[in-house]
Amino acid sequence: MKPDNLQALYQDHHSEICRRTEKALQKTNHDTLIIYSGMQEYFFLDDNHIPFKVNPHFKAWLPISDAPESFVIFEPGTKPVLVLFKPIDYWFKITPFESDFWTGYFDVRVLDTVAAVYEQLPAKDRIAFIGPGPERFKDKLNADFNPTELISRLDYARACKTDYEVACIRESSRLAVDGHIAAERAFREGATEFDIHLAYLRASQQTEEQLPYGNIIALNENAAVLHYHHMSNDLPDQVHSFLIDAGATYNGYASDITRTYSSTQNEFQELINAMDAAQQAICDDVKPGVDYKDLHISANQRIAQLLTDFNLVNLSAEAIVETGISTSFFPHGLGHYLGLQVHDVGGFQASEEGGVIPRPDGHPYLRLTRKLEVGHVITIEPGLYFIEPLLAALSKSEHAKHIDWNKVDSFRCYGGIRVEDDVVVTASGHENITRPLFNGGLVTA
Repeated sequence: MKPDNLQALYQDHHSEICRRTEKALQKTNHDTLIIYSGMQEYFFLDDNHIPFKVNPHFKAWLPISDAPESFVIFEPGTKPVLVLFKPIDYWFKITPFESDFWTGYFDVRVLDTVAAVYEQLPAKDRIAFIGPGPERFKDKLNADFNPTELISRLDYARACKTDYEVACIRESSRLAVDGHIAAERAFREGATEFDIHLAYLRASQQTEEQLPYGNIIALNENAAVLHYHHMSNDLPDQVHSFLIDAGATYNGYASDITRTYSSTQNEFQELINAMDAAQQAICDDVKPGVDYKDLHISANQRIAQLLTDFNLVNLSAEAIVETGISTSFFPHGLGHYLGLQVHDVGGFQASEEGGVIPRPDGHPYLRLTRKLEVGHVITIEPGLYFIEPLLAALSKSEHAKHIDWNKVDSFRCYGGIRVEDDVVVTASGHENITRPLFNGGLVTA
């Protein structure tokens, strides 16, 4: 399914990418930019290849991800060149090149040998090269390889998504939500983690290699492992809960969505509902000019209030944050930029020239510290978990006396809760891309 008006949106996107790149080249004293898609690599001591992941700077220009040994060559004032490697091969299926909505914006050169592709590289001075494995090209190009300042300028600008990019993220979210709905249905029907994963792939129309990241499909206490990828094919004796963190890709752009479910209407479901309300309140605060660090601190305060409301900690919310107890239950950051990469770039940059905006003290895992601007696409993903090593450390601390350990123990079998939406910052505030696709909210038991 192709979003409406995609060609017109891409035309504006292409113009913006050209403008940003020309400006960055001028500022860094370069005349030409070569972007290398990357090479096909192989597992150590093996002839099986590693799944190819295209250079994100390459797919910022065009929606092709299956294109090793290819290049975009940009010189201001001329039509960008796409040198596309398409070998003649009977061992593997090679994706054929076909004209599409974006091809008219490039001088497309399709070649069937790597040597012929490399012959298209310009022999000029003041060239910048962005891509992996630059040592392979140092005898072929007089270039500045992966120049830090140029990449910083492009990364900083990339945080502001064009309308085309937002449309692609919205479509990747639609695919992901189709998968989430199927996964929740499979959970209700008694499927294993592995079978839930298969249901997700089928409904979202993706292979595992197409996923933007490995699916997190966690039953019960497995939800307390933040990046759980085991996917057991065995069903627990009793199923208490289900956490799914899974996305999709469309034209190279990612979505990133998390939902948590209880198997029955119980106190854990009440805690899920309360977390969902807190997450929506944080989303409501998203608007241009807001410091993302403040949103993260606000999330800690809201989660601390849940710890009080559900009698897990016998302190005020303010004291729970001040003592650091909240980080034992919410150890990760509130979210991150989203786009060509799941954890999209530029989240710490102070300006287009570079520099770093530090994380708040005591919050080492926050992935975004900038103020929000129109066009930023972010995730909002607060969590509340019962993580064994963190609880063990808390039980030995001076704050252990404030914890109702019987209540904590009653929740350990559920693992934890995370609720995550993808949100775009708009001139009037924000748009939650994810929620309307779920018909307004969470599906409960």
